[in-house]
Amino acid sequence: MLKFIIVLLYLFSIFLISIVFKKFNENSREIVRKIIHIGIGPLIPIAQFLKIDQNSALIFTGIVSFMVFINYTYKLLPTIEDIERKSYGTLFYCLSLFILIYLFWDKDPYALITGFFIMTFGDGLAGLIGKSINSKSWVLFNQKKSLFGTITMLLTSLIVVCSIGYTQQSGLNLNYFTIAFFATLLEQFSVLGIDNFIVPISSALFFNFFITN
Repeated sequence: MLKFIIVLLYLFSIFLISIVFKKFNENSREIVRKIIHIGIGPLIPIAQFLKIDQNSALIFTGIVSFMVFINYTYKLLPTIEDIERKSYGTLFYCLSLFILIYLFWDKDPYALITGFFIMTFGDGLAGLIGKSINSKSWVLFNQKKSLFGTITMLLTSLIVVCSIGYTQQSGLNLNYFTIAFFATLLEQFSVLGIDNFIVPISSALFFNFFITN
């Protein structure tokens, strides 16, 4: 019970920070959403450290996913979905996490953390920096992408893969760049927030195939 209280307190702190930030920055809706997006990143290592079992993690994630679906429908907590474009990103975010936990919680936690971190930190920081700094941009499937945002995604993904991969292999591997490159490529396809699904799942699968195995 104490383990889940710790997890809930962590989640509550992230939402509290986002609410306080929004109170003093009413015009920064996307940034508020990214605070939640990035802030949830450490949740998996925390749960692994607390030795929460796979079934409990699946049940917890399933409940959160259901709550997110209810919130998307009825906007009980508008902060989570308060963005200018139509997106199912939060739903895809939860669904991808559920699948990652199912596939890799016990089998390959390093692949799980890699996929989740690339989504939370890589995609999250890319969105923040891409919107904060003017740079060359392009439109793909009606979604605007920027040069600085894409570079941020690539570098962050590479840092994540190298850091986690090094703990397993104690050396550099060309496949680290391959995983980061494909994660960045897939992040370009962000229509309706689908990148929150395809990026973490693909990154974890690539890591499992190229690094763990």
